[in-house]
Amino acid sequence: MQRRTAIQILGASPALAAQTPPKAKRWNILVVVSDTLRTAYLGPYGNRTIRTPSLDRFAAQSMLFDRAHPEALPTIPTRRTLHGGRRVFPFHNYQPQPWDNVYLPGWQSLAPEEDTVAEALGRTGYHCGFFSDVPHYFVPGRNFTRGFHQWDYIRGNAEDRYRSSALLDAASVAARYDSARGAQHAANLGGLSPEEMDFATARTFTAAMRFLDDNRRNEKPFYLYVDTFHPHETWEAPRNYYELYRDPAYRGKTHLTVPYGPVSKTQLTPADVADIKAHYSGLVTMVDTWFGRLMAKLAAAGRAEDTLVIFVSDHGTNFADNLEGAIGKPQSLLYPGTMHIPLMVRHPKGLGAGKRVHNFAYTVDVPATVCAAAGAAPRDGLHGHDLLAALDGRFPTRSHVTCRYGDYVWYRDASNWFFSHVNGSEAHLFDLESSKPFDALIQDRAPERVAVARKRIVEDAGGEVPLWSRATLADPTTKRLK
Repeated sequence: MQRRTAIQILGASPALAAQTPPKAKRWNILVVVSDTLRTAYLGPYGNRTIRTPSLDRFAAQSMLFDRAHPEALPTIPTRRTLHGGRRVFPFHNYQPQPWDNVYLPGWQSLAPEEDTVAEALGRTGYHCGFFSDVPHYFVPGRNFTRGFHQWDYIRGNAEDRYRSSALLDAASVAARYDSARGAQHAANLGGLSPEEMDFATARTFTAAMRFLDDNRRNEKPFYLYVDTFHPHETWEAPRNYYELYRDPAYRGKTHLTVPYGPVSKTQLTPADVADIKAHYSGLVTMVDTWFGRLMAKLAAAGRAEDTLVIFVSDHGTNFADNLEGAIGKPQSLLYPGTMHIPLMVRHPKGLGAGKRVHNFAYTVDVPATVCAAAGAAPRDGLHGHDLLAALDGRFPTRSHVTCRYGDYVWYRDASNWFFSHVNGSEAHLFDLESSKPFDALIQDRAPERVAVARKRIVEDAGGEVPLWSRATLADPTTKRLK
């Protein structure tokens, strides 16, 4: 069992009230999620090195939210947000699953009594489809497929126990990969020389395109939710994408994963980090390519002008490009590499094309936008806001945003970027009004700013931020959580 304590203040405001969506527009709705997609690696957010022509084109057709952030992290808490339509921050009711292999506050199934976005849309006549290669979605009992008329789990990503590695040469695997996941990863891809179509990303988008073909005569509007795990680890890109960014002189192993934290505490060399970034960049371009093909299929099917399209990520990652030199997404170091996410919304009629929105936006605004378009809502209501309200200036101006990841909390407003342990230790505060805000910590000389951030975090949490004791890790193939 989990033990729980709480950080509290008196007079905290209640949790965010649920909202009701306006009258239905009855468009088709397409939501595409790309896991661990960092804004700094995308052309629409200023990158000039990584090739993202499809997203560049999509951004020109869309409203782009340039201050979008997750409301809860990591993978599964964010999916609870996207599927349920309500804030899951700050994880008041953590219920770890004994057969899982990840134990973090908020990492749990959708509750049986919790109504979902897909169920709500289905009740109003939408035909709902869900296609994903995110292995964490499909742990037994996870419950994310509720409400979908068509869904498929595309196997083979990361540690998915998909194919046997028994036929692989162990020495060849060890020579190629510096990771315990190497054997399972190589087996899932069919060997040590995978082609692009061996990667789950390609097969996930292909399944989504098949959904459009299957339903071309369906008179019902559709809600299609596509969620691809890349560019999340494991970080190996297909050869044709890797070649775009690799250093030909590199002779080291492929690092599929990394220990999250300061790179100085790992054995990684600068050349290793550069190669990891080359693979990550290749995966970004692969996602961009297949997103472009899905958009082309939508146009070819004659559905582009009656389909609302939303593109978003759950979080990003770091490549030793912050004050602590952190790599990966450590919960204790919530820098923009992790916390700044891409969010773009394309109106069916092209309204707002090219508009950049500076208001704070959340992942919880995505399901609110979906429900506003469909004229539906889960029975418990919604906690986000319709992103399309930004077309005429009605999208609300939030004073701040908050998030939780594991045992750490995060806050930002127009001037401050703050994160700390739930108990207030390990505080980091940065001045966003500085010309180089993330070059220096200011919490020791600005305690009043820290106090405001802490107060608002607890207020957003409804007066209580629970602190959960860590569960004992278990291998679901051999034993259950104790």
